[in-house]
Amino acid sequence: MIHPTAIISPGARIGADVEIGPYSVIGERVSIGNGTRIGPHVVIEGPTTIGAGNTLFQFCSIGAIPQDLKFNMEDTELIIGDGNTFREFVTINRGTAGGGGKTVIGSNCLLMAYTHVAHDCLVGNGVIMANNATLAGHIRIDDHAIVGGISGIHQFVHIGSYAMIGGLSGVSKDVPPFTLAVGQRASLHGLNLTGLKRHGFPATTVSELKSAYKLLFRSNLTTDEAARQIEASAPGCPEVRMLVDFVKHSERGVSRE
Repeated sequence: MIHPTAIISPGARIGADVEIGPYSVIGERVSIGNGTRIGPHVVIEGPTTIGAGNTLFQFCSIGAIPQDLKFNMEDTELIIGDGNTFREFVTINRGTAGGGGKTVIGSNCLLMAYTHVAHDCLVGNGVIMANNATLAGHIRIDDHAIVGGISGIHQFVHIGSYAMIGGLSGVSKDVPPFTLAVGQRASLHGLNLTGLKRHGFPATTVSELKSAYKLLFRSNLTTDEAARQIEASAPGCPEVRMLVDFVKHSERGVSRE
């Protein structure tokens, strides 16, 4: 299961049924979970923990030091969950001392070719990043969000659950959950209706999200005024509450229409 040309550090921990392809390099303080498949010419540097059932295609660079001039070889780490797929030339850097010390990728994500995840990013479960999508440092992407191809996300931006960023977008402000953001300045274009349908959200939930969206982004109400109306009209809908809480607590300010 391990090709004879692969270089495995004595300090690495390799689980059961792990495949490691030709000319791959596994460094010190790397842990690889059961059933993970690593293609040829992959470089994994530690401290990095990779869970079970992941697939890493050729030429990935995983766990390298951050591209941050303030980094001074602090003992930081990269943590990756289970069942992820990392396509060709994916690059993921570990964290910095000033950003919490860790970069985290959840489970069941798909990172397509040439995607980049910088230091201290927190990526949730089921996230999809299309080809050439790039994350700067300290970004948070919540579960089941999608980042379109050739898109760039600014440092410290927060992308909400089930949000979608269209291709060729530049995102400098937070993108609320369940919404669709597109363009050079990533303005909102309504709800991510296709994503909501694919994930099986009931029609009543989608209807309540539509009403909340209109009050937040298409009315003349302030955020607080809209939030009060929404909370009064749909107090029992957790998705609406998630949308309102995200907008109320955004630190960078949210993208708008």
